[in-house]
Amino acid sequence: MELKVDRLEAHLKAHPLPPACLVAGPEPLLVLEAADAIRAAARSQGILDREVFEAEGQRELDWNALESSFRSPGLFCSRRLVELRLPTGKPGVEGARVISEFCADPPADVVLLVTGGDWSMKHAGKWSQAIGSAGLVVIAWAVKPHELVGWIERRLRAKGVAASADAVQRLADRVQGNLLAAAQEIEKLALLSHDGVLDADRMDALVADAARFDVFRLLDAAMNGEAAHVSRMLAGLRAEGEVVPALLGMIVKELQRAAAIARVQARGGNLAAEFKAQQIWESRQAPYRRALSRHPVSQWEQFVARAAVVDQAAKGRAAGDPWVLLERLLLAVADARARSLLAS
Repeated sequence: MELKVDRLEAHLKAHPLPPACLVAGPEPLLVLEAADAIRAAARSQGILDREVFEAEGQRELDWNALESSFRSPGLFCSRRLVELRLPTGKPGVEGARVISEFCADPPADVVLLVTGGDWSMKHAGKWSQAIGSAGLVVIAWAVKPHELVGWIERRLRAKGVAASADAVQRLADRVQGNLLAAAQEIEKLALLSHDGVLDADRMDALVADAARFDVFRLLDAAMNGEAAHVSRMLAGLRAEGEVVPALLGMIVKELQRAAAIARVQARGGNLAAEFKAQQIWESRQAPYRRALSRHPVSQWEQFVARAAVVDQAAKGRAAGDPWVLLERLLLAVADARARSLLAS
């Protein structure tokens, strides 16, 4: 069965958890929330034992270990939740076989939750069809610009916040399609708003300007591969009177983080442990994974070195406009084809 994200919670309340669930899509917030809803349903049904398998970078997942886990009884609980995380959304030939065979004859004591960090029609196959036949498939498609107002209005209503059409539109304009920012603002509104309907003026008074061109959103755009957005945000930062040295501290830190993770990925190490060591939690990992798939480890080290050149230019110790140099650096991070800009 295939369900829309907004129907999942009601379905889980009305039905027992099926043997297999697939949650995937290009919208990280919705994927995370859907997976959390399934985990919560598992706990409410007494499924307390949880085991996680993750396909990390270039290292092949041990499909034999996963297969053995399916057939091994849990140590402390009668039922177990086994999570399979596929950042690319593709299990490969061997993984597709293991998943399909599980769904054809699922053990009574195991619920399989497969999550994917990306999804399109090319990801689907017999393995995802097998999950759909045995259980649930939930694809978290990105919220389109014309759908954002409705998405925000429904989420406000679910949190008990009544808002006028103008107020909802004002919030949509401010978050600029950033669902995580919208979700955070709605959580705050649920705490701060009182009885009555929020109008546009009251919304302005309560909501932080999440669409402000800040360095955190700039880095997200670069990591997510949104080159046009990078250029627009840099222009906004410059227009607001920001200076390059004020931005570089966070940018260098994030590039160094990415380089460290890339080194672990290149040697087939434990990416989950490195993300934890770098204090990049699960809800924030998707942009890094996309960026890591675009560049080899040597390129990340060059990005860090290039940031030092930008810093020198910003301090008048090297030639070049620091804003232009910074834009070239972040465009190269966002798009591998733009790496040639760093040679100019």
